[in-house]
Order: sequence, then C-alpha cells, then structure tokens
Amino acid sequence: MRRPIITLTTDFGLQDHFVGVMKGVILSIAPEAQLVDITHDISPQQIAEAAFTIAEAYRWFPKKTVHVVVVDPGVGTQRRPILVEGGGHRFVGPDNGVFSMVMERETCSVREITAQRFFLKPLSQTFHGRDVFSPVAAHLAKGVTPSQFGKKIADALRSEFAKLHRVGKRSWTANVLKVDRFGNLITGFAVQDFPQLGQCVFELQAGMERISLLVHSYAEAPPNEAVLIAGSAGYYEVVVNCGSAAKKLGLAAGSPLELTIW
Repeated sequence: MRRPIITLTTDFGLQDHFVGVMKGVILSIAPEAQLVDITHDISPQQIAEAAFTIAEAYRWFPKKTVHVVVVDPGVGTQRRPILVEGGGHRFVGPDNGVFSMVMERETCSVREITAQRFFLKPLSQTFHGRDVFSPVAAHLAKGVTPSQFGKKIADALRSEFAKLHRVGKRSWTANVLKVDRFGNLITGFAVQDFPQLGQCVFELQAGMERISLLVHSYAEAPPNEAVLIAGSAGYYEVVVNCGSAAKKLGLAAGSPLELTIW
C-alpha cells in the first residue's frame, strides 16, 4: 500500500517554528505519512487567496490525499473546525470559507470536528494548526474514518469571493482571486465561461486601466502594457510582460473588475 499523503497550506511563512511543529505533530502520530508543502506564503489572513490556492492544487494529488489548510484569522473564536470530503479527497481546516471553491467544484460532505479525543492537550487558543488540524489529519491518514470526528453539517460557510455577477446585458463583475509572485492578477473570469473573448471586442476595467487586448503568450504583450492572457489555472489573468500588473495597476487580491463584451 502506498504511504498516505498529507499536504499543508498556510499563511505561516517559514521564518518561525509553526510549520515545523505541525509536521512534527503529524509525524509523531503517522510516521509513515508523506508531507507535501503546497505553500506557506499565503498572504496573512487572506482566506480568498487560500481558497483559490487549495482549489487549484488538490486535483493534482492522488485520491485519498488529506489536505490541511490553516489560514485562520478566527482562531480561538466560535468558528468551527471542519472536515470536508469531496472528489476523493479530504480537507481539514477552519469553517471560514477557505474551502468554498472546492465545494463549488465537487459534491462534498462536511463534518464539524467535535471529537476532542483527537486533539492535543492542552488546547491552545492561538495555534489550532498544531493542536487540532494536524492531529486530525494524521489520524485520517492512519485510517480513522471521517464519521469518528463528528456529525455532518449542512451550513458550512461558503463565501462568494469567487462568484461571477452579471451587471448588464453585456457586462459582468468579478474579483482578483490572487496576485502571484510575478505580479500577475488572476481574475475571477473563467476561460470556460468566456471562450469567445479572443474573437470579439471586449474591455476589462481594472482599476484605472481599460484592457482590450488578449495575447497567447507573454512575449506577445507590448512593452509595459497590461493585457489579458488565459492562465494555466483556467482563469484570465492580467499581466505585464517582464513586469508586475499588480504594481502597474495598483490592485490586489479582492480588487473588483468589470468585463464588457460587444
């Protein structure tokens, strides 16, 4: 049998001990687990960015992989820890919308994690990544069934940061889902929703910029001009060849965009 896989996605960075401690907890319970870092560079407290990241990453892992996501500005409050099952994968993290995009793509069941026998003691109010989510993920990887962690719930938080809204006969609004390390703005406009964009006249209002050129490669973009490109994640991206679209346009994750097609 293959070794169980557990992925980690956090906003902890690598300067402090947090990620290493989570790995230590997991390996103490499930020493056979393979640990994969998706990223620990989610912008602090940016739930939407984490939601996009895990939604893009999980599909490339084998079925039965356990995905731990800890971007948790509500740690220590009444927000619930949850276990999500969907698409053959399992997701462990806070009930704050971080799994919204996964739940949009997959038929999911969600459980509130209430079985405190799987938590570390004493339970910290500020580090549930160590005391709740890591041990739960490790026990899942060892074969504990999801039903043993808690009952199913139907009211898990589903945020709408990735929703597309029609605001006119030919106009839609969406948000910037993520700014990648190159400064590219990954928009909420999915290529599959607007496959005709390269064959029609369009305008994307992005901050003070009006973008009306779609290119097939970065090299096609005129120097220092913001253009659209169909990105590998399946969304249109605002890019600047050899530059940062985020800096040029002054936009960030969550910034509003409006697309008009004629």
